[in-house]
Amino acid sequence: MSWLTRLKPQPTSLSSKLLWCTVFSILIIEIVAIIPVLGRQRLLWMYNVKSRADIAAFVLQSTPGAKADDLLRLAGVQQLTLIFPQGHKKTWRINGFQTENRPIIIPGEESIGDSSLLICQRIAGFAPDEETIAFPYTNYPGAIMVLDVDTSPLTDLLRLYARRALRIIIIISLSSGLLVYAMLNWLLVRPMEILTAAIIRFRETPEEADTSGLDLLAARPKDDISSAARELKYMQEELRAALWRNARLAAVGTAVAKIAHDLRNILSSALLVADRLQDVEDPMVKRAANALIPSVERAVELVSSTVEFAREGRMSVNRAPVRLRALINEVADTLAPEGAALTIENMIPGELELPLDRGHIYRVFANLIRNAAEAGATLISLSAQGHNGHTVLRVTDNGPGLPERAKVNLFKPFSGSVRSGGTGLGLAIARDLMRAHGGDLVLDRTGPGGTVFSITLTTSELQEIPQARVSNAAT
Repeated sequence: MSWLTRLKPQPTSLSSKLLWCTVFSILIIEIVAIIPVLGRQRLLWMYNVKSRADIAAFVLQSTPGAKADDLLRLAGVQQLTLIFPQGHKKTWRINGFQTENRPIIIPGEESIGDSSLLICQRIAGFAPDEETIAFPYTNYPGAIMVLDVDTSPLTDLLRLYARRALRIIIIISLSSGLLVYAMLNWLLVRPMEILTAAIIRFRETPEEADTSGLDLLAARPKDDISSAARELKYMQEELRAALWRNARLAAVGTAVAKIAHDLRNILSSALLVADRLQDVEDPMVKRAANALIPSVERAVELVSSTVEFAREGRMSVNRAPVRLRALINEVADTLAPEGAALTIENMIPGELELPLDRGHIYRVFANLIRNAAEAGATLISLSAQGHNGHTVLRVTDNGPGLPERAKVNLFKPFSGSVRSGGTGLGLAIARDLMRAHGGDLVLDRTGPGGTVFSITLTTSELQEIPQARVSNAAT
């Protein structure tokens, strides 16, 4: 394909509009620029008439018998009048010429605006065919020579010059327009077409990773186009990865939904067994049954919540008054039973009660504490603080901190896990649960000294949180 074929614009494309705008702009500029040139030609024509009239006037003055009619015709003048400083004047005219009162135009006193207007009028045919002009008479100092001139030859000359100039202007405009178009097409139009085609292709088939055009633009010298290409490529990669994660989540939701019914039946059998174990007189068996029943119930709720997470929309929240200290003690009893190496320091005030979804909040704290323990923490502290109408809960551990890869993909499903075989769903689900409550879960800081997560809760039923630290560690 030749470069001319590549440059051929479509009638309604941006490139065609650019081409014709460039051509017409240059054409208008050239036409406006030619007006002063035509004015210059008009003045030269007038001074040529003056030169011939000077000769004719000298001959008529010095030779009384000279034929004025022939001399004036040769000079291109219909009437010649000399006005001397003493006030007297001499007049010669062609036979049959009728004098009219016309304004005297002195070429040396014309302005560009007046000249341009006269030129346009003369080319359009609105100017009269006769003009009266005046010049200083060269052969007699102080005298004025007034000429009545037939300007039809001037009109023909200007029209001929304008037609020739217009042909040249059109050629220059087309050549300049094509040159400017070729440069702008290479610098702007083609990159815009590549960006537009990449956007359309991504909209039609987002799963296909065809970034050849964007790679070409991104490799250009650093400018706005290359920056836009790099950002678009990065955005497509992020969206493609998000679509892949969403597809995985949808698959997980479908699979869990299929097995949820059978799993609930299995767990229901476990609940029946646990209920029967409560009737046994042995205290150890009763204690085990009391711990087993909540665990099975949470397993059923976990299945339902996982299905709900995979669906579109915000998770449902069933609020009820929850005492956070008791809830965290329950989490601690499950995750750090007696004799475990993990210490959970519960500094939440015992009287702090908030309208929350107990199951959701239990899962959030369980995920945070479990992740800290798996990362190597031996001490986990939980505290609460009121700040500007919010309740801020902090989970602090003494672990080694999060690696850089985990910080970048912290709340992304299937990307944020640092454990081999982990899914990264824990923190993603925990944050979604808090956002469903109208709050948020964020990473405050992490490093060799430990990691701090903050849970922000917004509710109209906040209570004043006592400043006293209440420590009731579960070991």
